Amino acid sequence: MSSHPHRKHLMTSVQMAHFVANGSLRIDAVVPAEMNAEAIAVLDAGIPAVPYGTPLTETFDDGSFAQRLVQLPAIAGAVHSLVGPDPTVDHHAVHIRRAREGEAQNLHADAIIDVRPDAFDVQLMYYPQDVTLEMGGTLSVPGSHLRRTNESDTGRYQNLRGQTRLTCPAGTVVFLHHGIWHGGRRNDSDIDRYMFKIRFNPTVRQVRLWNTDDLHDERVAAELNTRFDWYENATGRLEIYNRVKLWQALTGDDTADPDYWVTRVSNRPRRVVAQRSLNPHAAKKEPA
Repeated sequence: MSSHPHRKHLMTSVQMAHFVANGSLRIDAVVPAEMNAEAIAVLDAGIPAVPYGTPLTETFDDGSFAQRLVQLPAIAGAVHSLVGPDPTVDHHAVHIRRAREGEAQNLHADAIIDVRPDAFDVQLMYYPQDVTLEMGGTLSVPGSHLRRTNESDTGRYQNLRGQTRLTCPAGTVVFLHHGIWHGGRRNDSDIDRYMFKIRFNPTVRQVRLWNTDDLHDERVAAELNTRFDWYENATGRLEIYNRVKLWQALTGDDTADPDYWVTRVSNRPRRVVAQRSLNPHAAKKEPA
């Protein structure tokens, strides 16, 4: 993982803009079938924990399932694009929702006191099985990642307009911004549902780490202007403002502002007009 992935495996600017707007990026069936077949036994056995801040290169044993997972070209390319080379691991965990368990997780954000506006951690969520609606799936609220909350402040909300419940083919991997509102849904099926999660911390500035060949593609602006149903039009402007500020940080360009959302409110001219007398009765100097 210390070597750079091939450029063709990095995210595009359109994909990065999608992540900035939605707070997530989904790659369907990216893990090979033979690894998915191996995964359940591995996850049942458990994957040894590591201390906070362990370099990814030292987190998993050589040749282990987890190491092979993060070394898959598309996954390694996405990790590099989002958090850069040589990230550290905050933690990892196996989540199992038992068949007909009868309980769901409250809607929450994982970052309790994390208010960084220009940096973020990324969570990888791997689903080794086909996930059906009956199996519950992970619920998330697209575009919620920049609306700051403290962990379970949103726990009293049961349903929000535009929320998604993940259904996916086996081998799907989803990358989430650390601040997105999400929760594991109740499993009403007869099959245990498995998910493996890794949270990555960047060790470099998250500036232009992806393939920027399409940086000026018109679809980038379209992604950044995405609207979501859970907020009203007026408050939605705040979400667009926040995501443009994040895009400026990621591109290293504080003039990147497709519809001038940030420009309007950051306008602080420095030009000073020479002072003149405002007294209308001031005596005029007579010509010589």
